[in-house]
Amino acid sequence: MTVALRVPEELSARLPAEQRGPGRDRDDVRLLVSRGTEVSHHSFPELPRLLRAGDLLVVNTSPTLAAAVDGRVGDAHVVVHFSTRGDDGRWAVELREPDGRGTTRARAGVGGGAPSRAGGRLAGTRVRLPGGGRLVLEEPLSARGERLWWARVAGAEIPAVLREHGRPIRYSYTERDQPLSVYQTVFALPSADGTGSAEMPSAARPFTARLVTELVSRGVQFAPVTLHTGVASAEAHEPPYPERFRVPEASARLVNAARAEGRRVVAVGTTAVRAVESAAGADGVVRAREGWTGLVVTPERGVRVVDGLLTGLHEPEASHLLMLEAVAGRAAIDRGYGEAVRGHYLWHEFGDLHLLLP
Repeated sequence: MTVALRVPEELSARLPAEQRGPGRDRDDVRLLVSRGTEVSHHSFPELPRLLRAGDLLVVNTSPTLAAAVDGRVGDAHVVVHFSTRGDDGRWAVELREPDGRGTTRARAGVGGGAPSRAGGRLAGTRVRLPGGGRLVLEEPLSARGERLWWARVAGAEIPAVLREHGRPIRYSYTERDQPLSVYQTVFALPSADGTGSAEMPSAARPFTARLVTELVSRGVQFAPVTLHTGVASAEAHEPPYPERFRVPEASARLVNAARAEGRRVVAVGTTAVRAVESAAGADGVVRAREGWTGLVVTPERGVRVVDGLLTGLHEPEASHLLMLEAVAGRAAIDRGYGEAVRGHYLWHEFGDLHLLLP
């Protein structure tokens, strides 16, 4: 699915809301609400009044990693985006090149298409990391393309490299580097093995402890899940690759109870949808699960447990829009995105939010 509109460049959120001007804070995030094709405009702090007592919010607890690290391939400067740690100790990585503006671009000859002869020559590429560590590229992550590669690590523990030398992944529409704290949500919990998300589960960013307290006081419940997001496809808009997830027993029970009682299950972010839908059987029952999910939620597959979705605004070509269509229908997405452009809502991880309700 693609949305038939053009998003003007000035609607890219270049800075977090709290940095956009004097006195700004996260309360300045706007919230577009779609109930079918009916659209209304709000500020994010109005969320408790837009939800109902008994609604269940599914939230992702994955912390964001400082997943971008400078490296060298021969004499060439590269930027390594660390995506996902495999069960065998290898890491899925994307090699990018500096664009001269403080961000990166895809390396020449490496894109989202099927593996090419040029891509095959990447096998065996050695990348020197700060602190003396090394990566050796071994094979593409998928037959889908050569953008992400499994790399063997030598001479370093990657979680330590990220802590000491990493910075958050940043794309060209943002204005400047930000500290890692800017990319953590209020729901993030550190993982014992140092793993986390290559990119922020950004739909939850505007939540504050105060807002969570207000939601709880109004009878809204929370079901924590974990999905460690991999590196997004900034240029090719590919479907997501397999990612690690966990749906604990307590959260599975909360979701099943809400559904049995006719209460709404609203996912906070596409990552929460992917996690909870990966734990749902064909019977619609959610069971405790953890491991890898390759699920891609499409209108054809549909959703089994999610009634609503709180999410950011995605580029018109983004594969995430198929998930949004699965939740709300094509007409609701087309209408909502048209209103977002007309209303000058802001896109991307520091932008405004869209609440899709039945």
